[in-house]
Amino acid sequence: MYFFWYTIFCVTDSVEENSPQPILAVRFFQTAAQNEPVRDWLKVLPREDRRRVGKDIKTAQFGWPLGMPLIRKLEKGLWEVRSSLQDGIGRVIFTVIGNQMVLLHGFIKKSQKTPLNELETARKRLKLLEGR
Repeated sequence: MYFFWYTIFCVTDSVEENSPQPILAVRFFQTAAQNEPVRDWLKVLPREDRRRVGKDIKTAQFGWPLGMPLIRKLEKGLWEVRSSLQDGIGRVIFTVIGNQMVLLHGFIKKSQKTPLNELETARKRLKLLEGR
């Protein structure tokens, strides 16, 4: 988990001026109780899977906007990061607000189509985020 956090969130004063800068800042969606569902989901993944998801999110962060095969637009305001994991295909559904990539929902996809309940969870979190 530390690698994922460090890769995405640490910015040091020693970064060279020629180093690529992220296009988007990444943050986790927080519930009213201050829980971070995507971070909690990542914590239960095997270490190698966490690294893979972190690398894919970092690629999106530095290369935005991107398309397939890494990023797929689901609908207005929602995209997914697609990661190949040991036990399936990991998905992190996110939105972009200004220059921030907000990670709304993460899950392992087991079927061809994105399950409706997973998409509904992301939609609800997006609505909560927009209502703040």
